[in-house]
Amino acid sequence: MKQAVVGLVAHVDAGKTTLAEAMLFAAGSIRARGRVDRGDAHLDSDVMERERGITIFSSQASFDFEGFHYMLLDAPGHVDFSAEAERTLRALDCAVLVIGANDGVQGHTETMWDLLARYRVPTFLFVNKMDLATADPDALMQQVHGRLDPMCLDGAALLDADESVTEDAAATDEAALDEYLETGTLAPATLRRLVAERRIFPVFSGAALRGDGVEDLLRGIASFMPERTWPDEFAARVYKVSRSSRGERLAWLKVTGGVLRAKMFASGTDHGEVWEEKIDQVRIYQADSFQTVTEVPAGRICAVTGLSHVMPGSALGAEPQGLAPLLAPVLSYQVLPGENDVHTVVRALRELADEDPLLGVSWQEHLQEVHVQLMGAVQREVVQQVLAERFGLAVDFGPGGILYKETLRAPAEGVGHFEPLRHYAEAHLLIEPLPRGMGIEVGTRCSEDDLDRNWQRLILTHVLEREHLGVLTGSPLADVRITLLAGRAHAKHTEGGDFRQATYRAIRQALMCAREQGACELLEPWYRFRLVVPADKVGRALADLQRMGASFDPPATAGEVATLVGFAPASEMREYALDVTGYTAGLGRLALEYAGYRECHDAERVIAEAAYDPEADLPNTPDSVFCAHGAGYTVKWHEVAEQAHVEVDPARLRPWREADASFFARG
Repeated sequence: MKQAVVGLVAHVDAGKTTLAEAMLFAAGSIRARGRVDRGDAHLDSDVMERERGITIFSSQASFDFEGFHYMLLDAPGHVDFSAEAERTLRALDCAVLVIGANDGVQGHTETMWDLLARYRVPTFLFVNKMDLATADPDALMQQVHGRLDPMCLDGAALLDADESVTEDAAATDEAALDEYLETGTLAPATLRRLVAERRIFPVFSGAALRGDGVEDLLRGIASFMPERTWPDEFAARVYKVSRSSRGERLAWLKVTGGVLRAKMFASGTDHGEVWEEKIDQVRIYQADSFQTVTEVPAGRICAVTGLSHVMPGSALGAEPQGLAPLLAPVLSYQVLPGENDVHTVVRALRELADEDPLLGVSWQEHLQEVHVQLMGAVQREVVQQVLAERFGLAVDFGPGGILYKETLRAPAEGVGHFEPLRHYAEAHLLIEPLPRGMGIEVGTRCSEDDLDRNWQRLILTHVLEREHLGVLTGSPLADVRITLLAGRAHAKHTEGGDFRQATYRAIRQALMCAREQGACELLEPWYRFRLVVPADKVGRALADLQRMGASFDPPATAGEVATLVGFAPASEMREYALDVTGYTAGLGRLALEYAGYRECHDAERVIAEAAYDPEADLPNTPDSVFCAHGAGYTVKWHEVAEQAHVEVDPARLRPWREADASFFARG
């Protein structure tokens, strides 16, 4: 039987969960369609989801329809939980992007479209709520073509081999065009290939609440999705980690090769260290209920118990490491523990971070404060409610602050030496800037004749095992490649922890050198915005955006309404929605979407206010420790290179090339 893992993604309120209910009902999997507004939707089973009327956690169900096996994943639609939606994309064979006819293409719709392109997920579109009197099919398709892709083609017309739509599909590919010119049509296999290669995107429409168009969508997916063969060797990718109602740690995964069996051993890597654990139970979930099975073949999704090392994004067996997540929190909140023991609160938050690694829990020992990184106010409220209901902890949050990051504009070389009595390690690292959103990459150009391969692996593990701080504001380092150039160990005195110290100090020393050369750069999160105001208020809007340092297109005016689209620093946009409501008397509307990190628009002010002294940050010191006359002594960072024991071959400082990819990994 043909099968596919099908994900539903959308902007909040587009009707995504209603569509899931309609699909289950059409297949006979449920007897009655639940409704979000009644709080009885089949897939929104969590109490918080039913209270708020939004999907917070991705959920799954499976069903058969006309000989095709669907494994449905309903991903969150609210922007605060878009990181959870991004993780879900790793498990998909295809996606259905739902667009509400009342709202059209929103900023979050474009964000999800970009993510689907990033992960190369074949995509269908379902234009929902077409039963509304205000629905305008032609205007909606014009918007879809302009803001998403011109090759979003009428799915029903493709199935019917409509000549004009088939010709549009053929024009996307040379082989398909040749076929069309010879035969006047495209074979079903050709259409399936074009969908799989994301050259065309079939569009279906209807009204999920009434069930209109849902069966056409199901038949379209079955017709346009190609059969897939999977490798024989076991492989799997984890897309979610959660806790069951009994507190069991569940790893949700897509089997991408071989067969997953209960009681088998699975292996992977954690910060460069190989681990192996036994899978206990294998479960197939239907919303919040499950059945235990003995095995799951490739191409299917399941949840397993027994794996304590894996995180969302972890690769098992022969599965290669995938892309680092693109979406990330932009706000940091202090957690106010109230009457609770602060360490109990930290432990609870770290359990939540085990399920959502982007939660970014940090304990600041010197301040006795705990901070978390969040996407927005709704996620903050959900975390607060989970702490109360699961752990019995009533906490509050301080005001949110912007999460800045730091990177480099130019390469910098750093040296770390750690040689107190009876210890020895030296590491030379090169730090180079990467494009925005690339995270941290590591690799080596060090000869194994100079430093044993195991020591090299250990150094790279130390690079990735923690968050390194920049030297402008003490913000996390991002978007750099860190390459090991050279190193030295002592046959008798070197221990593993010595290279940890040398590695950390080398990174900081490189950053201090870069700061001295003016090569450090402060980054801040930016939003993609869509601002709709009355035409007579566009002057005020333009003045505000220019003051914020925003970049934007000329306003588009339609009747008495003007629309401005562009990008602006998150720090400037946080409270602006209230201003818009005020100066437009409630007629204006502001939509914001995370658009990644860019150069900070007011870096001098932020750096001055931070007043960060990198040399006073002793846990992140750039200085090194050398030994003389039987005792260790500290050497300041700007003198370390002169006293280093290893000379680096200048050839190793050349720009990075693809051929240099020794041990390369991304964190």
